Amino acid sequence: MSRYWETATYEQPTAAEIRKNAAESKKKEKKKGAALEPVAVQGRTIVHNWWGKAWCENLERYADYESRLDRGKRYVRAGAVLDLKIQKGKIQARVQGTRKVPYKVEIRISPLSEEKCQGIIQKCGSKIENMEELLNGNFPEQMQELFQGKDGLFPTPREISFSCSCPDWALLCKHVAAALYGVGVRLDEQPLLFFELRGIDVGRFIDVTIAGKVEAMLANEGKASSRIIGDEDARGLFGVL
Repeated sequence: MSRYWETATYEQPTAAEIRKNAAESKKKEKKKGAALEPVAVQGRTIVHNWWGKAWCENLERYADYESRLDRGKRYVRAGAVLDLKIQKGKIQARVQGTRKVPYKVEIRISPLSEEKCQGIIQKCGSKIENMEELLNGNFPEQMQELFQGKDGLFPTPREISFSCSCPDWALLCKHVAAALYGVGVRLDEQPLLFFELRGIDVGRFIDVTIAGKVEAMLANEGKASSRIIGDEDARGLFGVL
């Protein structure tokens, strides 16, 4: 006896159909008083900043079937991600599919060890000139290693797991893929959510950075600056011997 996924064929919905179903689902959820946080993509470009692009490129590490990623891109562009909430170690989403009722997606990410948290804080904290840009939601390119490095903020395939209420047998279905690209959109707009997602306290990071800067300033206190001319050099400069 053949299994249903070996015999059944499913016609993929058009972008217009996805938008129509998503709009209807939004109306129903709003009538129920649900507080939705939808993902909106303008045009074909899903993300614009380097950290958002890096997140989306990193998704290929999780895919068991590449076609699901392409479908996920199509879904997120069509507005299928009706709701997306990012918390410490967890992402919850409602994604519109072919059925009337949106599917429930949950993505769990293992917490970083205290050692890794300390390493990330120290790496980022050493770049004090980046503090203002960081708080303004702009990550300088010097911080790429912080995300993509071996012990960076991006979770490895072993640190992430997916679940979806749809009948697709793939570990990473198109609805999960759409949610993951939706995370890229949200992080592209609010990069500090990277820290929240991985369980790093931004306030703690700021405190450590400022403390390190103060220590460096105190250590240099009392040292003569190379730009200050000493008494003997001043006499020679003005011809006074």
